[in-house]
Amino acid sequence: MWSVWLQGLGMGASLIVVIGAQNAFVLAQGIRGRHRLVVALTCALCDALLIALGVAGVGTLITTQPTLLNLAAWGGALFLIGYGWRSLRHALKPHQLEADGYAQGPATARAALMTTLALSLLNPHVYLDTVVLLGSLSAQHGQPGNIWFGFGAVTASFAWFFGLCFGARWLSPLFRKPISWRLLDGFTCAVMWLIAVSLFTQGAARLPALGA
Repeated sequence: MWSVWLQGLGMGASLIVVIGAQNAFVLAQGIRGRHRLVVALTCALCDALLIALGVAGVGTLITTQPTLLNLAAWGGALFLIGYGWRSLRHALKPHQLEADGYAQGPATARAALMTTLALSLLNPHVYLDTVVLLGSLSAQHGQPGNIWFGFGAVTASFAWFFGLCFGARWLSPLFRKPISWRLLDGFTCAVMWLIAVSLFTQGAARLPALGA
């Protein structure tokens, strides 16, 4: 069954290791060293829950309920626009960009938790990738192969988010320069807004189907 676990590990990694709103936020929090355990653990546990739902066969429900995807798309897009605007404001204000003790980002663990949950769950792509795609791929291995496949995908998620969040501190010398923070926040804003546009476009494309 280890071969099936490796397949799940590889497929999970291929879906997780991409530039997106969630990964941009995790990277930023890792560099700042703020609430890293909360952020990494929340991201990994959200993935684990969704992958488990997919392995259990819930993916069929998601694909037959486009309204759920639309609600997630519109809500996620609005949240990303707001967070992107916040990052842009910080990027344009040099006096807030002290290299040491940089304070931009969620100030409390609760705020970090809520932001991480929003970025993790308000994107319909996460349901398509984890619940639908990984769930359907796991089903091809039967039982208990599907569980091993899902476990491999969960392993990839934990390894990635903890590695990204805690490994980002190696970049801290680079971010002793205020310009580095400005570039990071500008990058975060661009990622958030590009994904928001994508979510709005996809939501609008599904509207005719919903009204038919």
